[in-house]
Amino acid sequence: MRKIGLLVNPIAGMGGSVGLKGTDGLAEEAARRGALPRAPLRAEAALQTLRPLREDLSVLCAAGAMGESEALAQGFSVQTVYAPEPSTTSRDTFEAAKAIEAAGAELLLFAGGDGTARDLVSAGVTIPCVGIPAGVKIHSPVYAVRPEAAGELACRFLKGERRRTKQVEVVDIDEAAWRADQVSTCLYGYLTVPDDRSLLQHGKAASPASEAAQHNSIASEMAKRLKPGCYYLIGPGTTTKALMDGLGLEDTLLGVDLIADGKLVQKDLCEADILRRVREKETYLVLTPTGGQGFLLGRGNQQIGPAVVKAIGKDRLFVLATKEKLFNLQGRPLLVDTGDPEADAAVSGYMRAIVGLGEEQMIRVSAD
Repeated sequence: MRKIGLLVNPIAGMGGSVGLKGTDGLAEEAARRGALPRAPLRAEAALQTLRPLREDLSVLCAAGAMGESEALAQGFSVQTVYAPEPSTTSRDTFEAAKAIEAAGAELLLFAGGDGTARDLVSAGVTIPCVGIPAGVKIHSPVYAVRPEAAGELACRFLKGERRRTKQVEVVDIDEAAWRADQVSTCLYGYLTVPDDRSLLQHGKAASPASEAAQHNSIASEMAKRLKPGCYYLIGPGTTTKALMDGLGLEDTLLGVDLIADGKLVQKDLCEADILRRVREKETYLVLTPTGGQGFLLGRGNQQIGPAVVKAIGKDRLFVLATKEKLFNLQGRPLLVDTGDPEADAAVSGYMRAIVGLGEEQMIRVSAD
């Protein structure tokens, strides 16, 4: 039987919905705030795509929720090669990765975020890897665009359809600085991935300083459209920050803020806060896609979860984007990955993005 590895960081992504902007060192606090594990379910979603090959595969993994439970739930033959501590840490990811490669895996599927990818770099993993996006920070292009795409890429690799590989960078943001609204990104190394641009996400690109004038122009147009008596949820990003700056309001660069009638109602909302506010009055959502990647939902703004998306809907969604950001997507759609197909479908399709003062551009939003 052929051997593949499965490594799940079971706490990855828990900090997103509760407004922690990451989970490094904060898993207990995330759980206290009501966060639920999401990485195991996303790992299973990837494995479902591999089910047609399961009779020929042996999955090498760590015990329990770090891979064993997910593989067994999907009916795979399992070989446990590492036993983690009851409360898993990055050290468990490090040791499990080394054990999986040493046991002969030809491919490693792993579920987590940029911190998890960093641990694989530290472990010196050399076999091809495919990341299952499950964390809050997912800027590294080692990750597939969604869990099902990770499974599909693994399937293509195992069938020999995508045997060519390439090295891609692993980057991560300093979470402590991030929570203080300071973006500090570092390159930590490289991992090898099967070469398939259609299934792997692109690396995040920062907004160049030359876009400042466009941000202000877009912000001015959005400000003209704000209706009195309504709530507006302002998502993270530099383009949406320009709107808050133009209104003279304090903002959370990497969080979600709520405004109404030119005033800041609440800063840095978690998902529960948002759902409570949505029930109070008519609410609109203002988002900007991540540069380079083109994600509108599901990367760095997990506070805006499926329940929020369904409650607000596509008709009350504003998208702000510079022309350069849309041009650099080279015809690719903006992506959504909330983890709920119904919510993703609710905002998919064609819509208009505000790209300047009095200017709009037709865009396509897709879950694929």
